[in-house]
Amino acid sequence: MSKKLKWAFLSPALILILLLIIFPIFYNLYLSFHTWFGNPKKPPIFVGLSNYVGAFKDSRFINSLYVTAYFTLLALALEVVIGFLMAVYINREYKGKNLVKALLVFPFTATPVAIALVWRIMYDPTLGVINYFLSFFGIKNVLWLSNPKIVIPALVIVDVWEWTPLVTLISLAGLESISASIIEAAKIDGASRSQTLFHIILPMMKPTLIAATMIRSWDCIKTFDIIYVMTQGGPGYASENLNIYAFNNAFRYFNMGYASSLMVILFAIVIGVNLILYQFRGSNT
Repeated sequence: MSKKLKWAFLSPALILILLLIIFPIFYNLYLSFHTWFGNPKKPPIFVGLSNYVGAFKDSRFINSLYVTAYFTLLALALEVVIGFLMAVYINREYKGKNLVKALLVFPFTATPVAIALVWRIMYDPTLGVINYFLSFFGIKNVLWLSNPKIVIPALVIVDVWEWTPLVTLISLAGLESISASIIEAAKIDGASRSQTLFHIILPMMKPTLIAATMIRSWDCIKTFDIIYVMTQGGPGYASENLNIYAFNNAFRYFNMGYASSLMVILFAIVIGVNLILYQFRGSNT
């Protein structure tokens, strides 16, 4: 009787998970092998792998892969390096240390859309505060979001501002787990601060840093809200990553089958990158 009651209590949650998570995944996979333009009167037409083959012949898809890789690699590099260095600096005894940790939480708990709107105003070429301060150095009218050459770095700055504190907190947790006796032993042996950092702390922090990289990698690869609110993939297609391109195909062109195949590819990229990082993490622990 107790086993039946257990399943009776679990079944509502399991059904909800099935409906909200598992069903959309398999339905998306199903649609990726079909052509369908959202017309309820016309059922999806099976086309096999045509959507996937067509994707790799699509110049906008190739461009979206490039934009996704560019944004992800630049954002990850800056967030992990800056986040780790901030953690090393914060991880010492001083008054207000807990307050600093609490303040680090605020950027990534704010609504991404609100952050994007604020930064869009800050980037405004005529009214934005960033160009105002740059004018003191003789730099005027920088078109942050309208110049194809700098739009990705401009978007990366927003992502770095929002998510570097998360990497800092993860790194702090890793640093605090390192025994103080190891650091003291290094000092007694005559190791300098840089030697201690690069030869003792950093190797011991590899699993933590790779875990932080994994967490941030899947978010960077599928970034949507900041880019869509600030540029909608523009100018032209300069900031149209794979997630934005899939969204445009689904809800602008109503090419649901092709959009579904793009999302399957995006999912495969996220899984593949994280499997590689996980294997690298395992080989170093």
